[in-house]
Amino acid sequence: MKKIYFLAFLLSASSAFAQTDALKTAAAKRADAMQPKLVAWRRDFHQNPELGNHETRTAGIIAAHLKSLGIDVQTGVAKTGVVGILKGGKPGHVVALRADMDGLPVTERTPVPFASKVKATYNNAEVGVMHACGHDTHVAILMGVAEVLASMKNDLRGTVKFIFQPAEEGPPFGEEGGAELMVKQGVLQNPKVDAIFGLHINAQTEVGKITYRPGGTMAAVNDMQIIVKGKQAHGAYPWSSVDPIVVSAQIINALQTIVSRNLNVTENAGVVTIGAINGGNRSNIIPEQVTMMGTLRALSADDEKMLIERVKTIATKTAEAAGATAEVKIPLSTRYPVTYNDPKLTEKMLPTLQATAGAANVLLRPAVTGAEDFSFFQEKVPGLFIFLGGMPKGQDPLKTAAHHTPDFFIDESGFGLGVKALCNLTLDYMAGKGK
Repeated sequence: MKKIYFLAFLLSASSAFAQTDALKTAAAKRADAMQPKLVAWRRDFHQNPELGNHETRTAGIIAAHLKSLGIDVQTGVAKTGVVGILKGGKPGHVVALRADMDGLPVTERTPVPFASKVKATYNNAEVGVMHACGHDTHVAILMGVAEVLASMKNDLRGTVKFIFQPAEEGPPFGEEGGAELMVKQGVLQNPKVDAIFGLHINAQTEVGKITYRPGGTMAAVNDMQIIVKGKQAHGAYPWSSVDPIVVSAQIINALQTIVSRNLNVTENAGVVTIGAINGGNRSNIIPEQVTMMGTLRALSADDEKMLIERVKTIATKTAEAAGATAEVKIPLSTRYPVTYNDPKLTEKMLPTLQATAGAANVLLRPAVTGAEDFSFFQEKVPGLFIFLGGMPKGQDPLKTAAHHTPDFFIDESGFGLGVKALCNLTLDYMAGKGK
């Protein structure tokens, strides 16, 4: 009897996988056919970028598209976010797919006809606004995925939750936003998400390729502020002062030993950077105070904790040794956890990526010290975050414009692969290949 049940199980699983393969074939055809639509969406968003927590036009277009597909839509999530819920015709797992929507305070310099001319106010100054990190492509791709999966709704084995997220680059100072606020507002609940997938376009990876990494793939980030307080004096009489500029210099130099002497660099990378230092206003006055700003990057929770503790110890004790004081705030306003790809989920979904792009085009990538707030979703549910090639074929990745720069450029021919990858990850996970 057990053998009969086992045989029935195998036949059922085989049938489910065969049905899934048929759905993936259909999805690939639709993805190829919608390439002009993907490009048109992306160019419209690129020409009309919006800063974090202000993505109202973008959100309106997304919501209208999802509603036209018969998907249940929630708007105003985490201020301007949009969430679509597509319930399949068969019971099963809940898969979340995420795209970020916000642009950056960067003035575009690319020669494309759809270049952004948008201006906005950021930190009380007028700035140019540009999709200088590819979030416009993420939105277009996920809109395409929604269209494909909605067309096969009756055959889906579960529910798909489409998360269009604002403020990935960080909300305006003093505001909440991004993935952290979405999680806080329950975006991973009702229905409860079992796994989440996301992708990021990459201008230094050749179009047609996908890169991935299990475990820590992008860094935890903390911004920091160090205020050094000494004793003001005339510049001609430094012995009357406790010079916070000299103390700050000693602190900056000592901070460089954290990575070189405290971090096990054979396991993970790390970064301690001071990006701004301000103190004094005349050549002949030793000021009372110096303020430094910086960033910490780590690829594990333990390393993150160690970096924070070492910065605090070095800053306060160095200042104390000189007769000054140091106040350390970490984080000052922003913290993202490590973008951590669940190793088991990554291993099980790797064949899906290889079948989608071709095994030779799916590459293991080194960890990077950039950060992503997709990590807040991964703290709550298993997640996989992959990178989609956006560099024209034959170009040198060392010479292509980097993300967050005025010349950032993306080859649009790879958008269909992004649609196929997210569709196939969803369909295979629902069929049980990711469990």
